[in-house]
This record gives sequence, structure tokens and C-alpha cells, in this order.
Amino acid sequence: MENRIKELRLGRGLTQEELARALNVTRQTIIAIENKKYDPTLRLAMKVAQFFETRVEDIFISS
Repeated sequence: MENRIKELRLGRGLTQEELARALNVTRQTIIAIENKKYDPTLRLAMKVAQFFETRVEDIFISS
């Protein structure tokens, strides 16, 4: 699954660690999602969308 997390994170000037803390996950989770090695749970995807104030569909794109 494609995603725009890195783009959104960098757009806000956040490190992977800062985003991980804000979402209450590990930095390794953020790395794996950004590198498309892990598809987040629906709960985490919704937390990401809420954090970036956008829709889940605008962040995660089915390939």
C-alpha cells in the first residue's frame, strides 16, 4: 500500500521519532510504514489521519 506519511511528516518539519511519540508507536513502526514494509491497522491509520487533519484515503493509497 502506498502512503504519504513521509511527505506529510516532512511538511510539518517532524522527525520520525516526534511523529512516533505523537501517535504512541515506535520509531521503527513509522520507518516500516514509510518504507511500505508494514500496513498499519485501521486504528493506527485513523490516528495518523486525525493527526494530519485529513482523511485516511488521502494518506493511504491502495496500489
